[in-house]
Amino acid sequence: MSELKGRKIVLGVTGGVAAYKAAELVRLLGKAGADVHVVLTEGGARFVTAVTFQALSGNRVWTDLWDSRMGNNMAHIDLTRDADAILIAPATANVMAKLAQGMADDLLTTLCLARDCPLLVAPAMNRQMWEHPATRRNALQLAADGATLFGPAAGEQACGEVGLGRMLEPEDLCEAVIGFFQPKLLAGRRIVMTAGPTFESIDPVRGITNSSSGKMAYGLARACAQAGADVTLVSGPVALPVPAGCARVSVRSALEMREAVFAALPGSDVFIGVAAVADYRPSSSAEHKIKKTGAAMSIELTPNPDILADVAGMPNPPFCVGFAAESRNLDEYAEGKRRAKKLPLIVGNLVQDGLGSDDNQVVLFDDAGRHPLPCRRRLPGPAIGRSEGPRAGRRPGAGERGSPAPGALPEQRAALPGLPAFARRAHRADAGAVAAAAHGAGADHPVGDLQRSGKKIPAR
Repeated sequence: MSELKGRKIVLGVTGGVAAYKAAELVRLLGKAGADVHVVLTEGGARFVTAVTFQALSGNRVWTDLWDSRMGNNMAHIDLTRDADAILIAPATANVMAKLAQGMADDLLTTLCLARDCPLLVAPAMNRQMWEHPATRRNALQLAADGATLFGPAAGEQACGEVGLGRMLEPEDLCEAVIGFFQPKLLAGRRIVMTAGPTFESIDPVRGITNSSSGKMAYGLARACAQAGADVTLVSGPVALPVPAGCARVSVRSALEMREAVFAALPGSDVFIGVAAVADYRPSSSAEHKIKKTGAAMSIELTPNPDILADVAGMPNPPFCVGFAAESRNLDEYAEGKRRAKKLPLIVGNLVQDGLGSDDNQVVLFDDAGRHPLPCRRRLPGPAIGRSEGPRAGRRPGAGERGSPAPGALPEQRAALPGLPAFARRAHRADAGAVAAAAHGAGADHPVGDLQRSGKKIPAR
C-alpha cells in the first residue's frame, strides 16, 4: 500500500484522551507511504510520550516553539514548508477555538497560522463540548477558513456518555487522508452500483447463489467516493465494511436488488452493475425447512430479471457500465454482452485471474475496442503524484477536497466544501475514470490510471 507515497504529513497531537489513537494513526499513515512528523502539545504529552511517536514515525518529535534543533530556530516556519498537509488528531475543543481565532501560543497553533498547506482537523471531545454553540461556531469558522474537518463520530465516550464527539478511528482517518489527496475526477456525480452475490431462497436455510466476495465492487466504490462521487452501493450479502463516503443499501435476492436499484436511480449519472446476480431463482420457496429424505429432489427455476439490461433500456438511462466475469473466451463473451445490452462500457475478467483475491486483471471494452489494464502487482508505480494535491499558498477548491466523515453537525456538513452531496461543480468524466478501479480492489488508487476510452458521461 503506497497511496500516500511521497506525502509529508505534519501530525498535531493535542491533549485529549484520544491521543492514544494517534499512535496507531502514525503507523497506518506510514504504512500507506507517508512521511509523518509529529508535533506534540504539552497536553498531548500527558497522554502519550514523544518516544512512542518517534519510534513509530522514524522522525524526531517536535514539542517546543523554541526548539533549537532546527538550524534557524524556526521550526514553526520550516516544518510545514514542504508539507502536504497538517493533520490535527485529536483536535480538542480548546485547539479548535484557538485556530478559529487565529491564536498562536504554542508550536502547533503557530505552525497552523504560518502554514502554506491544507489544514485537516479531527475533532475529539465530550458530546456536550461538541454540541456547545461556541464549538459549533468554531467548526463552521474553520470550514469557512478552508480547513477540512474529519468527523467527529458518534458512540461511547471515555466519560461513559454516548453521542457525537469521538475522534474517528485511525483506520477511518487514514482513509480520509488518502481520499483528501485524490483528484476529484467525479466531483458532483451520483453513482449507483451493485455489489456482491444475490441469494435465492429454496427454504429458510438453503438457497442458490454465486461465488462473489464483493471486493471488486467495494474497491471500485471506495475509489469513486474518493474521486468525489456520491455513491450508493446496493449490496448483496458480503462480509466487507462500507467504504468511507458510500451509502449501502443491503439486499438479499435479485428481486430485492432490482427494486433497490430503481429506487436509487432517479437523479443518478452513472450505473455500474458489478454484482454477481443469480440468473435463476426457485419458482417457489418453501415456508419451512425441507427435510432430507435420501430421495432425489427437483427444484424448478425461473429466470431472474436482468437488472443491467433493464437500466440500460430506460428511455433516458444513466451512463451504464457492465461487468463480465468469464472462465474462457473473454473477448467474445464480454463484447457480446456489451453489444446485446447496448452498453457504452463493460469490464471483463477471467475468474481464474482474481476471483475472491485482492488483485485482479481486467480488460475494458467499448466502441473503440479492448483496453487491457494490468494487475496492481504489475503497475509501474503509484498512481498519485505530489503535484496532484492542494499545494502552496492557495486554498484548495471544493473539487479538490475529500469529504468530512459522518457525524458532523448538519449545518457543519452543509458548510464544509468537498462533500459530494454539496458539490457545486459537475465535471465531465470519461468512462475510463469511472471504471478504472476495477483492475484491482485495493490497488494504489486506480481512478485516474486510465483515461483511454474518450467517452464522456453526459450531463443529466
